[in-house]
Amino acid sequence: MDADEREIIHYLSTWGDNFVNAKEIARRASTKKRFNQDPEWAKPVLQRLEDSRIVETDAHGRYRLMPGHDDEEEWVAPDINKLLQEDGVEVEASGPGEPPEKSDDDNF
Repeated sequence: MDADEREIIHYLSTWGDNFVNAKEIARRASTKKRFNQDPEWAKPVLQRLEDSRIVETDAHGRYRLMPGHDDEEEWVAPDINKLLQEDGVEVEASGPGEPPEKSDDDNF
């Protein structure tokens, strides 16, 4: 995910379930200078996000984040996750580096 996509996702996350016009996204997701230089900069980025099923459109061509989309993935380092589990804290870690489940054979 590039910087333009992150800017748009962050901007759309402030709107919740409301749809936003592409021109409004181009105007407010980045800087005024960028919008003045290229008022259509957000359209190809929005198309990529729609193809990736991160945003959706309505019948009027407005955009919003897909329901249930998290703009940040949570990840906990394996050693931190182990310490937290030893203290009885349940952590739902995702992504690479998730520690394997402990079996009874590991206790020797």
